[in-house]
Amino acid sequence: MMDLFFKVDWHRLFFPSLSIAELFIRGSVVYLVLFSLLRHLPNRQMGAVGITDLLVVLLFTNAAQNAMASNYTSITDGLILVATVVFWSYALNWLNYRFPALQRFFTPPPLILVKNGKIIRRNMRREMITENELMSQLRKQGVDDMDVVKQAFMEADGSISVIEDESKFEKPRKSQRTTSY
Repeated sequence: MMDLFFKVDWHRLFFPSLSIAELFIRGSVVYLVLFSLLRHLPNRQMGAVGITDLLVVLLFTNAAQNAMASNYTSITDGLILVATVVFWSYALNWLNYRFPALQRFFTPPPLILVKNGKIIRRNMRREMITENELMSQLRKQGVDDMDVVKQAFMEADGSISVIEDESKFEKPRKSQRTTSY
């Protein structure tokens, strides 16, 4: 009965059950497949979290949970997978930074949603954004009239940026201007 509480299989706890190379390959394949799948999801599904950030959190929790719950036979298995996730996250971010030509593979370019006050419906459908959702995002940026929008873009992180057409703003007449004393 005491063995049930105090017996620890130290070898099974700390020595990998699979080869380090196999663990690295498994972690790499899962990371890269998930990265490529998430890269092609509509941006609105991602929110303000980058793809690599989302993958790191997702895979960290899974690897750590499996290591803690003994789905792997050793803690080392989980730590090797966590290290693999860190490696690929860093490597892809480094490649994206170091080689600007690769940025289009890692980071989607901004997608124009509004041009000169007109909604680009094809791009709205592509990102599965309704007109109400777009207007909600514009209002959050202080824009309540589509006519004053020169351009609005869906950014890589899922946020919407707006460039207002300043020529559409009403200029106050001299009698409407306020002066401070």
